[in-house]
Amino acid sequence: MIQKLGQVMLYVNNQDQSAAFWTEVLEFQVVSDQTGHGMRWIELAPKNGKGSHIVLHDKAKIAKMSPELSLGTPSLMFYASQIDELYQSLKDKGVTVGEIVNMGTGRVFNFADYEENYFAVMEV
Repeated sequence: MIQKLGQVMLYVNNQDQSAAFWTEVLEFQVVSDQTGHGMRWIELAPKNGKGSHIVLHDKAKIAKMSPELSLGTPSLMFYASQIDELYQSLKDKGVTVGEIVNMGTGRVFNFADYEENYFAVMEV
């Protein structure tokens, strides 16, 4: 039986630039940065140690290795307790953010990484 979601694979064009976004802008931590079998993968996690990990893979290498895989960006929803502060922090750092909207189940906004992949944040 499945216990939990452990990792989310993000296929990116520039692993170093993407890692910088997640660590410098969103304050995730690098759990590991490994190479092997002609590949490199960077595992990231929230600094509080809670939640699933994100693993950055080189999109071009994965496409060559496994052309049958869907390399699109998954639709990720993050949770944050201080959504207004996070929203302002991202804006101050020059991140593209959408407006905060009330979805009935909570307030939500989206943001884009450096490769214009969009993710969402919901207030908890």
